[in-house]
Amino acid sequence: MSKIAVLLGPDFEDQQFKVPYDHLYQARHDVVVLGSTLGDTLHGRHRRVIASVQNTADHVQPNDFAILLIPGGYSPDHLRTDHAIVDFVSQFATLHRPIAAIGHGPQLLIEAEVVAGKKLTSFPSIKRDLLNAGAVWLDQAVCIDGELITARDVDGLDAFSSALLKRIGRSVSLGLDDTWRQPVN
Repeated sequence: MSKIAVLLGPDFEDQQFKVPYDHLYQARHDVVVLGSTLGDTLHGRHRRVIASVQNTADHVQPNDFAILLIPGGYSPDHLRTDHAIVDFVSQFATLHRPIAAIGHGPQLLIEAEVVAGKKLTSFPSIKRDLLNAGAVWLDQAVCIDGELITARDVDGLDAFSSALLKRIGRSVSLGLDDTWRQPVN
């Protein structure tokens, strides 16, 4: 079992958090939600998923985690102004461990200055930001460059989750149901 850090802020993209989280949890990994304020209740952008912040980036060490996951939505934009979160991403990158980012997730990678010379994909609206930061942007569902695993949007979530699981040496059936689509009460 590996320990996985998920950086999450308000208005995360519901599917981009829930689908990889479920795959990792189903494969029996210890998935820890890190945010700005311990105990915060965070709602997905579509209000279908709720998550609680289990710890903060300034109270854990990057070397305690095997993989870093950064879901998209508005969450990365909120988190990129949190110096502890950005420092955590930067320090994690120096460990040469996998960092997985979806949609707008690479905004945190830009802020941590870890994209120069790297091939990655993202939601198209941050393409120019990535290019300006020195990245090579590819218009594809999933991109893997060294330790960076990126996905453009929800269409690549199963392939993205498979790449994550493969990277940590586990496999799991991708036959998850669609219960994440149900509103959270």
